[in-house]
Amino acid sequence: MRYFIEFAYNGTAYHGWQKQHNVPSVQQALEEALSLLLRRSIETTGAGRTDTGVHASQAFAHFDGPEIHDREDLVYRLNAVLPRDIAVRRIIPLHDDAHARFDARRRTYYYFIHTRKEVFLENLSWQFAPALDFDKMNRAASVLPLYNDFECFSKVDTDVHSFICRITHARWERTPNGLKFTITADRFLRNMVRAIVGTLIDIGRGRIPEDALERIIESRDRCQAGFSAPAHGLYLAEIQYDYIDNPSPDRNGVLLHGTSLQKTQ
Repeated sequence: MRYFIEFAYNGTAYHGWQKQHNVPSVQQALEEALSLLLRRSIETTGAGRTDTGVHASQAFAHFDGPEIHDREDLVYRLNAVLPRDIAVRRIIPLHDDAHARFDARRRTYYYFIHTRKEVFLENLSWQFAPALDFDKMNRAASVLPLYNDFECFSKVDTDVHSFICRITHARWERTPNGLKFTITADRFLRNMVRAIVGTLIDIGRGRIPEDALERIIESRDRCQAGFSAPAHGLYLAEIQYDYIDNPSPDRNGVLLHGTSLQKTQ
């Protein structure tokens, strides 16, 4: 039978989601726990990859395994054997053709910035003190949904065959401790969100003119865009499927900057 597994993780200790040789990954930890408790080798397919140090308040993967008669009990036992920085939320039985990656309709990421030293946000948000022009960054962000080719924000030498992404929402908002950036699209390229954040930060600091963003996108040249913001401020916040009801965002349990990780409409 095919199952989706919903989970969250603090990515500080991991080299991203995907399994790699000789380094810890979220996928490896999850597969080892599933294989132990289901007593057979289990392989997972994730909804997407996250980089080293990136977090997820809602992530999905699918796996094939034996019939699970008590899914809540399995969730409880998985959380007992998994590291403290990975938490399983639920296991959902689905049809055999369901695919965690290809069936995802929308993905939402958050990026958090705090403006003064906060000991409880270490590795969970990026400390950035220089003054930023908030309105200028939002005006620039409003340009992003007008385009669909984002090669300029993609990691170079990547193995993707298309740079087409459809962004439906991109906006900054103020929080008690700093700023939060929300971006939603049907898919994202490797390093894309961090490159967008870094470019918007450069615009907010006046290092890149506000009206240069369109030229940067149209150039399809990563060298024309800004820097990549640090990974630890980035969260995969929500993945939406046609056939899965998303729970209330409150059950994701992440609270930063005095504002919960709110669901993007």
